[in-house]
Amino acid sequence: MIDEATIITQLKDKSQREKAFSTLVHEYQEALYWQIRRLVLTHDDADDVLQNTFIKAWMALDDFRAEAKISTWLFRIAINESLSFLEKKKHNTDIISGTDGFLSNQLLADPYFDGDETQALLQEAIARLPDKQKAVFNLKYYQEMKYEDMSQVLGTSIGALKASYHHAVRKIIDFFQLDD
Repeated sequence: MIDEATIITQLKDKSQREKAFSTLVHEYQEALYWQIRRLVLTHDDADDVLQNTFIKAWMALDDFRAEAKISTWLFRIAINESLSFLEKKKHNTDIISGTDGFLSNQLLADPYFDGDETQALLQEAIARLPDKQKAVFNLKYYQEMKYEDMSQVLGTSIGALKASYHHAVRKIIDFFQLDD
């Protein structure tokens, strides 16, 4: 785990910035990749969004005021980039085909997906959630993020986050009950 105060000091110092940013990338790339992957689903898309996340973070370093933790700031950028990607993709194609099982079959065929059929169906259920509920569910379920931290990442009240998570879980349960 990196020392926040040290890394922030290094990021503000232009002579140490590149090395400090490289440390950030090394420290957070895996967690950010999986958060993005759970939202956009495919490896190639997740790689693209992750790259855009780090580019955006690099470009915004001068604006980072250290009011939130670095991880919170990076997760916020990653989620915003993921949601923007999904919005663009919605306009170009329909992520969820009308055919039941389309997404889970697509995931099972993905060489980078190492889950089983149940995990693929869970990803399909999550993909059917509205984008905000999808982000909340992924942060809570996979990242085990506290609602207080989620509130900073998503800019939403804790009560609204709890409601979103509850609704997301209910929809996922309903998806599996219909799938029987």
